[in-house]
Amino acid sequence: MPGKDGTGPNGTGPVGGAGRGQGRGGGGRGRMGGPYSAGPGGSCVCPQCGYKTAHAAGKPCSDLKCPKCGVRMTRE
Repeated sequence: MPGKDGTGPNGTGPVGGAGRGQGRGGGGRGRMGGPYSAGPGGSCVCPQCGYKTAHAAGKPCSDLKCPKCGVRMTRE
């Protein structure tokens, strides 16, 4: 007990507790199946001209360029 305050070497112990807070896995938003992820279906749309194409699973819409005007596509 280096600090002689009842805590262990890493600040854990009877006084400090385990120190567990909001670490990994807190919100689950956005990617990897969270509530705000888009899922495998849907379509990619050009924000400039409105061209639509089916979304391919595993390939982000932002990697695609519109065949009509060349602008990067977004997810609908």
